[in-house]
Amino acid sequence: MESRIALVGIIVSDVSESAKISEILSEYGQYIIGRMGIPHHKHNDGEIAVISVAVEAPQTSISALSGKLGMLKGVSAKVMYAG
Repeated sequence: MESRIALVGIIVSDVSESAKISEILSEYGQYIIGRMGIPHHKHNDGEIAVISVAVEAPQTSISALSGKLGMLKGVSAKVMYAG
């Protein structure tokens, strides 16, 4: 299956889900090119985190990763594909 390059953007409004997020990202570790997490402690509604994950994987794996992340409470995940 053909690999695609994508950026998975993750917004975490319930930081208690961090361990589950790390577990899911580890599950897809073979596809991860790089990742960056930015905690934002001064958000109006409390602490949030912004995470970006660059991946190269089959589209089905990217969709599965995003779907699993998006099913977590207080977590939103969106994917942007390269050309």
